[in-house]
Amino acid sequence: MLVMCDSYTPQGAPIPTNNRHHAAKIFSQPDVVAEEPWYGIEQEYTLLQKDIKWPLGWPTGGYPAPQGPYYCGTGADKAFGRDIVDAHYKACLYAGINISGTNGEVMPGQWEFQVGPSVGISAGDQV
Repeated sequence: MLVMCDSYTPQGAPIPTNNRHHAAKIFSQPDVVAEEPWYGIEQEYTLLQKDIKWPLGWPTGGYPAPQGPYYCGTGADKAFGRDIVDAHYKACLYAGINISGTNGEVMPGQWEFQVGPSVGISAGDQV
């Protein structure tokens, strides 16, 4: 289940950190609507090993080989956590998220996913 929220005071005013409220006003302006702005957003993250809080694929207490072979890497010695990434991707598709891709990033255990293209304020909602 996905729940989208805007946060307001009991009096109905948006709380100071409710940036979506301010963005909705901007995206509803006729000149902005007429332009139909499209966005694509990348969200990066790093998977950690549960018991030791160390990046997945890194030697315990040490560091991996230099960057290079991990970016968009394939294979068990380059793409650490792909089963988790694939499950996340499928969950996004099932939930109706406009996810358009995923790839391994520059270090072991680091991934990113791409959302979009999305129009206007829905880009933030999709992320």
